[in-house]
Amino acid sequence: MTTITFIHADNRSETVEAADGDSLMMAALSHGVDGIVAECGGNAVCATCHVYVDEAWASKLDPVTDDEDALLDGTAAERRPNSRLSCQIKIQPALAGLVIRIPDRQS
Repeated sequence: MTTITFIHADNRSETVEAADGDSLMMAALSHGVDGIVAECGGNAVCATCHVYVDEAWASKLDPVTDDEDALLDGTAAERRPNSRLSCQIKIQPALAGLVIRIPDRQS
């Protein structure tokens, strides 16, 4: 299990233990984290699982794919340099302590 901290738009934080191999999106959904809509169920076609990765962690993630990059252009909340789709981030032990900020809106 890997510890992930989600920080909501109101600055409330929520820490969960995520199963290695799951997507960040699945970890959020399985722990009832508000703000991750995930309308497409993790198929990378909707961008409603948009998150902001804490800048200290951005370089530890796999690079953004072309498909993810295109979807990030259509997010409801502002796209930032640290924007990612949580369905495209795989939980692994090297991400223990990862901090994620949830945008104020997803759709």
